[in-house]
Amino acid sequence: MEENTGKKEQTKEAGGRKKELARMVKFTLFSISAGLIEIGSFALLNETLHLNYWVSYVIALALSVLWNFTLNRKFTFKSAANVPIAMLKVALFYVVFTPLSAWLEDMYTVRLGWNEYVATGLNMLLNFVTEFLYQRYFVFGKSIDTAVEDK
Repeated sequence: MEENTGKKEQTKEAGGRKKELARMVKFTLFSISAGLIEIGSFALLNETLHLNYWVSYVIALALSVLWNFTLNRKFTFKSAANVPIAMLKVALFYVVFTPLSAWLEDMYTVRLGWNEYVATGLNMLLNFVTEFLYQRYFVFGKSIDTAVEDK
């Protein structure tokens, strides 16, 4: 009997790891699409409409965050959590991350003389990792896989 229970636990654990790997892959793909939306909308606003850099940046970031949040809530974390509260938690992440990333960008490029694209890439990587952990454990942690499947 104990041997059978051990096999069930191993199967359950393997299934959980598989599910988390799938979750990470989905998050990665949605993050890439959000990055493309951010870059595309920034280019349109900054280069075509000639809006101020920071106005273009904030609008592009907001569009990217909304896209990423919507897809990840529905498909990655499958959460039935209260959407306004979950969105508020994500907004709080960006209240901290946006000024921090601007400061880091300035430090990398102005103070250390790094290439702007290397600095931006590093900030995007930092955002990707911290946002996954933040959403996985804080925003959706207790409500993962609670959404009802559409039939």
